[in-house]
Amino acid sequence: MTEETPGFEEKPDVPSGATPEDAEPKAASSSASAEGAAPAGDTNQTAGLVAQLDQVRTALGERTADLQRLQAEYQNYRRRVERDRIAVKEIAIANLLTELLPVLDDIGRAREHGEFVGGFKSVGESLETVAAKMGLQQFGKEGEPFDPTIHEALMHSYAPDVTETTCVAILQPGYRIGERTIRPARVAVAEPQPGAAAKGDEAEAADDKESGGPDEG
Repeated sequence: MTEETPGFEEKPDVPSGATPEDAEPKAASSSASAEGAAPAGDTNQTAGLVAQLDQVRTALGERTADLQRLQAEYQNYRRRVERDRIAVKEIAIANLLTELLPVLDDIGRAREHGEFVGGFKSVGESLETVAAKMGLQQFGKEGEPFDPTIHEALMHSYAPDVTETTCVAILQPGYRIGERTIRPARVAVAEPQPGAAAKGDEAEAADDKESGGPDEG
């Protein structure tokens, strides 16, 4: 059996003509080269990840903008549908109530002539209540100024006791739903008597003359 010599350590192979110290710098140089190459690979990988992140952010921004645009279009669609639904409902109610106006006129005439009694009165009042619940409003009163947007003049006269064109008789009441007029009030109108204003001015001037004229300050 071969005996190992105490204290003997293996040395790396050293080329002939070189000292053992020459091997140590060479190994250190190889290790340094390996460490220097690693950061370059990490930098490339980081740059790739940053580029991918930018692409994801861009795509996310585009999808978010698309979603917001779709939401806005949907809200506009809902508002348009609701507006159209309300308009169709109002038109349908107006058409129905327009067909009932002659019946309401008959009820009004019966009331004026004292014939609105008994079962006819009960049915008539029920019909008027239903029409009012559906938004029907009656308008037109004697003595109110004539308004061509809501009144239809069927008769015309002159009167000394009016200062402007006035409704002196309601021949047929008008009806509206909200702000929409479905039938104008048919009225008789009276205008101031021609020359009445001039005569009034002459009378006033005569009174001033008799009293010595207006006071002078």
